[in-house]
Amino acid sequence: MPPGSGPAPDERAHAEQIAAMALAAIRREYPSHVTHLLRGDADALPPRELTPAFFGSFDWHSAVHGHWCLARLARRHPDAGFAGPAREALGVSLTRPNLAREVGYMSAPGREGFERPYGLAWLLQLAAELREWDAADASRWSAALAPLETLAAERLGAWLARLAWPVRAGVHHQTAFALGLALDWARTVGDHDFEARNAGRARAWFGADVAAPIGYEPSGHDFLSPILGEADLLRRVLPREEFAGWLARFLPDLESAEVRRWLTPVTSPDRADGHFAHLDGLSLSRAWMLEGIASALPAAEVRRAPLLAAAARHREAGLAAMSGLHYAGSHWLGSFAAYLVTGRGLSGAGAAAPGAGDAPGPARTRGSK
Repeated sequence: MPPGSGPAPDERAHAEQIAAMALAAIRREYPSHVTHLLRGDADALPPRELTPAFFGSFDWHSAVHGHWCLARLARRHPDAGFAGPAREALGVSLTRPNLAREVGYMSAPGREGFERPYGLAWLLQLAAELREWDAADASRWSAALAPLETLAAERLGAWLARLAWPVRAGVHHQTAFALGLALDWARTVGDHDFEARNAGRARAWFGADVAAPIGYEPSGHDFLSPILGEADLLRRVLPREEFAGWLARFLPDLESAEVRRWLTPVTSPDRADGHFAHLDGLSLSRAWMLEGIASALPAAEVRRAPLLAAAARHREAGLAAMSGLHYAGSHWLGSFAAYLVTGRGLSGAGAAAPGAGDAPGPARTRGSK
């Protein structure tokens, strides 16, 4: 969805269900999967005392993108029935005392790698969403979040500077996905140094890749595609014509039987199993990545049609799986659905590839869509 346009019918049709899922999980403390370094008995505390802003939704990163989901939907649907409860939930969590304790928790010795890169990248997306929201309470929440936002950006930047090779996984540790979210944040806030350094890393890691090994995907617990993830990252970095040439070398035959197999939506064999539930997220993330890749190609590019057809298949399958979910999926899949139906990857600052010969997109300002 292009910047400045209103919510599409597909978004309006799903927003209520997505918001209900996020609201049901956002402050639900148990069950909880805590990735927590214990340095002594005093560190054995319940989740709400360890991280008082982001303790619900089963794990820290899901709590973070659950808050992003509510902010995203409430900003875009201010008159919807869920908007009031969403803003209330955000107000309870995003207080200065809560977020100061989050900074203290993350800053403790031994936690330098906490939620890196996935949770940190989603934290930056939450920060970007609040910065773009033209509302007094969003400004207040944004100011309270700012110290944690700064710490997350510093942690990601330092890690990426030391990372010799990208992590090409289909789960939380994937480098390309996190870097794409972080680049969109940098363009929102106008951090041109962060943008340039990390766009350079993206080129160095992925710019020479050819003949993507599509036979290796998917893995059994994927919720992200490593192959589509790097393409969705590079369309944020490369000028349009350069990206089209790169994609032609990376995915040379989009009409082959092997590509059709690869780009067939997957089904979770057991939605009560947290790892198998990932596969429902794979359909959703593939859909938005395919849409993003297609959006960055020249209008006459023949690859657009098969990419968009595959995106439509994955969108339909991913959204259909949203009904009757077990908590293993419902605590997080709403955020993935929201990212897809709101076109966040397309409407984020500088998220679509620039035109031929252009530099990456300009920064966005508070209140833009």
